[in-house]
Amino acid sequence: MTDALATPGGPTPSTPTIHGPPATPVRHSRLTPLARHLLEMALAMVAGMLVLGPARAALGGLLGLAPATPGVAALLMATDMSIGMAVWMWFRGHPGPAVGEMVLAMYVPVLVLLVPYQAGWINGDALLMGAHVLMVPAMVAVVLRRRAEYAVHRPNRAAPQHPWARAVAQRWPAGLALLMTADTWSSPAPLAAYTLLALPAGYLIIGTVRRQWGVPGALRLQLVGLAGWSGLALLAVIVGGTAGQWLVAIGWLAHAGWDVIHHRSGQVVPRAYAQWCGVIDAVLGITIILALVTA
Repeated sequence: MTDALATPGGPTPSTPTIHGPPATPVRHSRLTPLARHLLEMALAMVAGMLVLGPARAALGGLLGLAPATPGVAALLMATDMSIGMAVWMWFRGHPGPAVGEMVLAMYVPVLVLLVPYQAGWINGDALLMGAHVLMVPAMVAVVLRRRAEYAVHRPNRAAPQHPWARAVAQRWPAGLALLMTADTWSSPAPLAAYTLLALPAGYLIIGTVRRQWGVPGALRLQLVGLAGWSGLALLAVIVGGTAGQWLVAIGWLAHAGWDVIHHRSGQVVPRAYAQWCGVIDAVLGITIILALVTA
């Protein structure tokens, strides 16, 4: 019998079909790089304040300098934050104008609030607090102004070669967390039960910004976590006293394990955030226990 495919006028040979699961379209979110840049720069800003602030205060004490007035202290705080952020942006390969704009965003809130402070309308605490609050929208405004630049992931300027250097580059979130919680070791204290609610809320907010809920089971797992830590917080309030504070400590330590799991999987939150959060959760859980056993 003559092959129909070879017969003139017969059917045209078709392209072989490759069987398998259909390819899933990849969705690229421009929000994710923007959010990552904001998080990185905010952490660098905090690191500059935590490292340079105490060092400057210690140097001033050795030199016998008088404590700075609130206005000068606010400007020095902006300087510490700007140095930390500028170093990180340089490391990420951002051009000079972008670094300059972000540094300016640190100083503008302070300079604006110095006017009502000098006029006596606000006190020093309001000046410092207001500057911290206004720096956030100022940073966001600069990032949105250069959206195309910040939406592109920039590799580190130079990959460290020495094993110790690589370890530092990979573990800087843990180091930042240790700096942020250093004072809790010298003065450990229990935390209120409602602080447990911030633990699952952070994951839900970041996961929503990063559009992680397309991963099967991701949102369900986070909602289970929200219910679990909310229930633990409610139980701590009902129990009260020392027993309730022990439940709060357990909740913080349990979330440190939650952070380790998400750091290994790389889902929902960036690994840097999971690493940073895990160290903070562990330190706070341990120091709460220290406060309870030494009371």
